Order: sequence, then structure tokens, then C-alpha cells
Amino acid sequence: MELLILSSLEKVFSDEKPIAPEYKSFSMLRNERSSFQAAFCCENNGEAAVELTGSLAEKSKLYFVKDVPVGNACYDDADDLYLRKTSGDYPDVLTPVNGKVDVKAGKWYSFWIEVSPEGEKGESTLSVKIRSGNEDAEGTVKIEVIDAQLPEQDLIYTNWFHCDSLCNYYNIEPFSEPFWSICRNFVKTAADHGMNCILTPLFTIPLDTRVGGERRTVQLVKVRHQGGKYYFDFRNLRKWIAMCRECGIEYFEMCHLFTQWGAKHAPKIVAIDSKGRDKKIFGWKTRTSSKEYDKFLRAFASELIKVIDSEGIREKCFFHVSDEPNMKHLEIYRKRAALINEIFPGFKVIDALSDYEFYETGAVKQPIPSEDHIEKFVGNVPELWTYYCCAQGNKYVPNRFMSMPSLRNRVLGIILYKYGVKGFLHWGYNFYNAQYSVRDIDPYKVTDAGGGFPSGDSFVVYPSEDGKALESLRLKVLYDGFQDMAALRLLESKIGREKVIEFIDKDLFKPLTFKEYPHETEWLLETREKINQMIKEN
Repeated sequence: MELLILSSLEKVFSDEKPIAPEYKSFSMLRNERSSFQAAFCCENNGEAAVELTGSLAEKSKLYFVKDVPVGNACYDDADDLYLRKTSGDYPDVLTPVNGKVDVKAGKWYSFWIEVSPEGEKGESTLSVKIRSGNEDAEGTVKIEVIDAQLPEQDLIYTNWFHCDSLCNYYNIEPFSEPFWSICRNFVKTAADHGMNCILTPLFTIPLDTRVGGERRTVQLVKVRHQGGKYYFDFRNLRKWIAMCRECGIEYFEMCHLFTQWGAKHAPKIVAIDSKGRDKKIFGWKTRTSSKEYDKFLRAFASELIKVIDSEGIREKCFFHVSDEPNMKHLEIYRKRAALINEIFPGFKVIDALSDYEFYETGAVKQPIPSEDHIEKFVGNVPELWTYYCCAQGNKYVPNRFMSMPSLRNRVLGIILYKYGVKGFLHWGYNFYNAQYSVRDIDPYKVTDAGGGFPSGDSFVVYPSEDGKALESLRLKVLYDGFQDMAALRLLESKIGREKVIEFIDKDLFKPLTFKEYPHETEWLLETREKINQMIKEN
């Protein structure tokens, strides 16, 4: 048996022996989580068992890295910072190890080990022993737990949560007891990996839906339309807020109040009529200029604000108008944005917007530009936010496609720190639909939204049989980036921001930007080690 100890930034493909240098030691702070891998290859078919020994063994989680099929690895305009650009099996889903795992002769596999020292400090070793039949191998890594703690995350991070995907996959009804139980599991996993802001489906979210088509109705606010008046039941919304806060969510991002791609229509809204039947009262047939929808929004806003204030989350709420408008949508968007700002006075209204000319019109007060368009917005917006999605697969900007090296995923944290970014957004935490939501998909079989996006763009967790969220290695690596960001903030508290920025750019050919950073895994690992040692020394 061959065994290699590797960092969390490697991806172990079954058909290729890893060429990365072995990962012999690393440091971490007392309250963070750090991961490494034990990659192995057996001579015979069979079952493999793994055992951890050392003082941190009891404080470590073990996962087996499983492959998933990648259809669309990248777009045609992709740059050269990819591991592969072809379809095939890629490592991604992390399955908790319970007993043994099946292995085939000559194939490479990986166990993922996540260490949480939980207050321990000092140096120790952690050994990994793998046995399969008469074969066995052992590897050891040295770990230094530094006597310091990361500060709480101050980045506002939202990765859009799709309740309809959970209902479709598990065949459950929205707001049933199984729904709340499963939803809680997925929210908790998100919060445990840095997500502190959640997309809240006041009404069925009007995102990635074919024009004229529909997503499954998931509407937290019950509406009754009677005698020309609107009445609202917010009990499910209050339950949602309580559940999310218990899981660790701090901010609430209210769903878009107009459709994507220009704010031309109302979202789907269902109401109970005078006969007690559910009836769609707004949707694709509702033009943005509808006086009745304006009337509805004014009545709704008045009552929603009371709920928000009673829950004490006024300063933790965001509202949306429409996603990524451009100049041809300016007139419509400006009018709709004016209405939302009027009926939700004092609240933050945010929207993805990468067109700086559009921002200069004043229609969007708080834009969220894509990372490849962020430079024009730096220093010119109230708070700097950014996002990436399927379109950010070139120019070397960070992203999380399965076909990309994990370096490209994790480096985001250092870049966000340098730019002083306040918020980061991504559209797909658990989108298990084909593009435009024309059908639901099985994420274990289809990872590219039916060919619509590069694999890995639309989700970072997988639904387990018992209603829990299985993490991906991409989710873990991105969280490592957030921990890097927090470590830099801790270092800043000791030596000042100016010296931290100087340290980041030291020895680089060009200052660090979203498009300019070293493409070597060793650089990122060594940078984090230097940060830790500077924290220790200061």
C-alpha cells in the first residue's frame, strides 16, 4: 500500500498518483478547524479501514472523499488555472467514516481529517494508519496549536439557500415537521462554515426561473385576500427567524421583490381567497407597473416592519429589488427601487450589480459587483461587497468549480481582507435544480445544473439519506479562507493594518489583487504559517 499525507488544498483523483509534496507539519490556533488528507492506493480490491492515534485523535473528524460525475467542467473561455477541463469523476463529497470503505486495486483514494483542538495548545503528532486485507501503511503529521484565538467573523457571508430543493429531493411539504427538521440541519451546516446571512423566502424566490415557468411554491408569509384588502400571517416567518438564529445566523436577506433580469414582473405570490383556496395572485402576468402589486407591497411592508422590529433584527436585514440589472433596465429598476426604499425606509437595499455606469445613476445604493468588476467600485461605495458565480471562470479570479485547484477557492480569504470587503455573496448553497429550474436533479448524479453551469457552481453540500447536509471539500476549503481572513484581522490587532498589507505583498511580483496572486499551493500554505508565527511572536 502507498500512503501520502497531503494538505487540504490537494484533490486526489482516482486515476492519478498525487505529485504534491507530503504535508509533514502545520500550525493552527486554538479555536479553528484545520484539515489534511491521507491519500492511499492498494494493490488489491477489498475494504480499507482507518485509525487515528495521538493526543488530537479524539478531537478529529474523519471523512472519506468520494467522487461525483462532472459533466460541464468549465466554459470555453476558461483560463489555464484548472486541474482538468474534461468531464469525468472528480473528488468532492465528504462522507463520515463508519467502519470500512470499499476500494479497488490501483485506484487512489483519500481520507479527510479535520482537527478541532478545542482549547488544546502546544505541539503534538497525529498518526493515520490505513489497513486493507494484508496491506497497511501509516503516516504522521506534526501539529502546533498556538495559544491564541481567531476573532469572530466580521464578514457578512450569504450563500443562497434554496428551500424548494430540499422539498423536492426529500419529497416533503414546505413547513411540515420534516421540512423544519431537515431545513435546520442544512442551515446549521451552513452556519458552521461561515454563513451568517440567509436568503429568506418571504415569497417563492424569483431566481433562476425560466420566464413564464415556476419553481415550487415556498412562501413563509401566508396571505389572505378578502374584500379588496390584504391580511398577513407571519407565524412561519417568526419560526424561520428563531430557527436560523438558534443555528448561528445573524443577518436576514429578504428575497427579491421583483423578478430577475430587469425587474419586469412580480414574484409568484399565493393567497387564500374567500373560499379558503390557494390562488396565485401575482407572478409572470403581473407587470412591474401594476398598481395592485404596489398596493400589496405597501400593505405588506407596513406589517412586515412591525414583525422585524418585534424580532429585533432591523439592523440585520437586507432587501433586494432585482438581481444584476443593466442599463437597458434602468428606467424600470429605478422606479421599483424608489418604491422599495420608500416603503422600507432606513433599511439597506442591496443588489448584485457589476455595471459601474448603472451604479453612477444612483439607482442602486449598495451594489454587489462580481469580483472581476470590483476595481471600479473600490473606494466609491458605502460598503464593499463582492460575489462570484458561473461567469467568473477566467481572468484567474477565485472560484469554487470542481475542476479548479483548491488554492483558487481558499485564496479568496486573503484577498477579501486586503480589500476590506464587508460582504460576500454566492447564489448556490444547495440549488438542486437544472438551470432555470425546469426540473429538479439528483446532485449525486448531476453536478452542473443539467449542463447549465460548470460543476460545483450550484451547490456545496449534498443531501444525505437521514436529512442532513454532507459537506464538500470545497465547503471546507472556503471556510479555511474565512479563517485566514480572521487570522489576518488578529495579526492586524497586534501590528497594525499597514504592516499586515506590507507583509501580504512582500516578495510578490505584483501586489495581490483578485486577478493577481501566486498560483502555487505552497505559497498559500507558507503564508498562513507565517501569519501564525507572527501572531505567536506578538
